[in-house]
Amino acid sequence: MRFVRRYPAIAIAAVILAGVLALHAVGESLPGRWIATSYVGAFVVWTLIGMIRDVLRGHVGLDLLAVVAMVATLAVGEYIASLIIVLMLSGGEALEDFAGRRARRDLSALLDRSPRIAHVLIGPHDSASEEVQDVAVEDVSIGDTLLVRPAEIVPVDGILLTESGTFDESSLTGESMPVSRESGGVVLSGAINGARAVRIRALRASADSQYQQIVALVHAAEESHAPVVRLADRFAIPFTAVALVLAGTAWAISGDSTRFAEVLVLATPCPLLIAAPVAFLGGLSRAAKTGVIMKGGAVIEQLARVRSAAFDKTGTLTQGRPDLVAVRPAAGCEADELLMLAASAEQYSSHVLADGIRRAAAERDLVLRPSDDASEVATNGVMAVIDGRTIVVGKPAYVASLAPDTMFAALGIGEAAAYVAIDGRFGGVLVLADAPRLEAEAVVSWLRANGVDRLTMLTGDARSTAESIARAVGIDDIHADLLPAQKVELAADLRPRPMMMVGDGVNDAPVLAAADIGVAMGARGATAAGDAADVVILVDSLAKVVDAVSIGRHTLRVALTAIWIGIGLSVGLMVIAMTGVIPAVAGALIQEGVDLATILYALRALGGRTTGLGRV
Repeated sequence: MRFVRRYPAIAIAAVILAGVLALHAVGESLPGRWIATSYVGAFVVWTLIGMIRDVLRGHVGLDLLAVVAMVATLAVGEYIASLIIVLMLSGGEALEDFAGRRARRDLSALLDRSPRIAHVLIGPHDSASEEVQDVAVEDVSIGDTLLVRPAEIVPVDGILLTESGTFDESSLTGESMPVSRESGGVVLSGAINGARAVRIRALRASADSQYQQIVALVHAAEESHAPVVRLADRFAIPFTAVALVLAGTAWAISGDSTRFAEVLVLATPCPLLIAAPVAFLGGLSRAAKTGVIMKGGAVIEQLARVRSAAFDKTGTLTQGRPDLVAVRPAAGCEADELLMLAASAEQYSSHVLADGIRRAAAERDLVLRPSDDASEVATNGVMAVIDGRTIVVGKPAYVASLAPDTMFAALGIGEAAAYVAIDGRFGGVLVLADAPRLEAEAVVSWLRANGVDRLTMLTGDARSTAESIARAVGIDDIHADLLPAQKVELAADLRPRPMMMVGDGVNDAPVLAAADIGVAMGARGATAAGDAADVVILVDSLAKVVDAVSIGRHTLRVALTAIWIGIGLSVGLMVIAMTGVIPAVAGALIQEGVDLATILYALRALGGRTTGLGRV
């Protein structure tokens, strides 16, 4: 009954076909013919209405061939064949649903595991009067203390309050081994707690937490079918024309109108309508399983054709966690004082270097000072009034514009510098080292060897630092000292297209949105970059860029091959049917086999062998 409710057209067509066959068997063919003609005629009208709606939306109606085939079979008296065509077309929906469920199983698994309930602790903590209140995960507020029981899913991003805990983060990062977290560490929503109950303090609301961000991306991926329509449109008109020419030629040569119908029953468009969507769903599912979320099928097609790639530096080609390696104070300034003042100002900055400076101050037990007047100039630096002194920390050009006596520092490979000015005078330089990712050189080499003709770096960092990292990873085209708007402009002019931009951080959001394919390194949490990107990498590894491109190419190749298999088999069978050796009923049944073959091939998008770095 569930099948009947889900697919009523199939059930009705099957019942009518069985009744018509029964009438035909007892010699009552005329009533059967009228019943079949009436039902198929109604189905044709309904299909034509849908085709007109598609055309008005700008899509070619691929069901035209099926409509002509049904009308032709009715006209020549092959009413049983016409019923089989109806059953085949309506059954195509069931086949697509079945194959689609198989293809999107990893996407569905992410959705099904989405946390819905949180255990909020009410009352004095660690006391007998403490109560546990179950609330919807959407109602958790930042700062709430939550209890996560053994084997439960962490409902929102939080700070671990318990001394230690073990979590399974495989659904977030693809890491199969459980990871340990110490008190004060960040625990991401979607992780599965280990064998002991833990307490966390909510760090983000549900909508902003890592797992819910992934779920939102999955929903967006499932709802996008743009490339499927484009692929079908490309083949619809030529395939329809070839089928009609072959059928018309067979009729003209034989002088038998039945031959027209016998050819057309082998030209139904199910391979075009079903194979491509199944392949693209399979590609999205496979990508999700490897820790890469693509925001829709259109991204797959763009990734498959990418010809240029641009990379941000910090957090993308580098580890993204720079450590302080040297404090170089100017004359008259102490090293600890310089670091304390810089770290105090960097409390009000979101730049990745700021985090390294604050960590270094904490390791030296320096007490940071507050500021009542602090502001950040995007990509340039931060200015804050600390204990009555105006402290500026940022890029050399920015600091030099405010402190003309600024002395520029020599830097080594992978080093970056934060320049400091105090009350309009040069205070010194803080040198931080951010080493290239171990996999960065291999990723650049793979892209260059696999058809990506141009590789470039677009970064806001100083040229000396950018050049040292670029040389280490194998990139020759370098654009440094860029503002976000300049990155967007350069990305728009980059050729050949399509162009892929890989970045990390809030400042990368504009250029990620402007690129043909924006790829965000989103493993460190939800960012504006992740919102603006087309692809979000959940694993902290640049090698996943190779996975994304490889999966895109493999998926598009499978989709196109499945379509060509369907077209090739259909055209070959139509040519054979022109001789009259395939009756209309047999042809309609054979076409079902063609449909099944193309769908099974399209499911190959779920697989693919692995190589040392990416996948093919």
